[in-house]
Amino acid sequence: MALPNIFNTATTEETLKRLENLTPNSQPKWGKMNAAQMLAHLNVAYDIAYGKTKTNPGFMIKLMMKLFIKNVIVSEKPYPQNSRTAPEFVIANERDFEKEKTLYIANVKETEKNGASYFEGKSNPSMGALTSTEWNNLFYKHTNHHFQQFGI
Repeated sequence: MALPNIFNTATTEETLKRLENLTPNSQPKWGKMNAAQMLAHLNVAYDIAYGKTKTNPGFMIKLMMKLFIKNVIVSEKPYPQNSRTAPEFVIANERDFEKEKTLYIANVKETEKNGASYFEGKSNPSMGALTSTEWNNLFYKHTNHHFQQFGI
């Protein structure tokens, strides 16, 4: 079964509707991040995709990502709770909830606006060129995983 299409207005609206149930005081069901840190964590994926955050994984990391981790990230299978994350996704410092929420909303809307054609064949620094379906799965799964973490 295909995941919801993030390039579709209905999926964007549903995502933002779920987001409205998140507050600065929302507590996670698992993990260590608070709500603001979780939103900042989600924003990292968009920042990398849009070149706002530069990463330069070495040859061995890229090889390991392509051979062993890529399919876990871009498949339709949900992430397990308390999954390990790459160092650039770790948000240890406090963040401003409203600022991170605003950035997240802008990222979701920009991604919908850009559409699948923008992402078709777009390179990910760690995994190489991805299809628009792989980008869709990466973004949707990541969001859904953390929204479920916070019960939204």
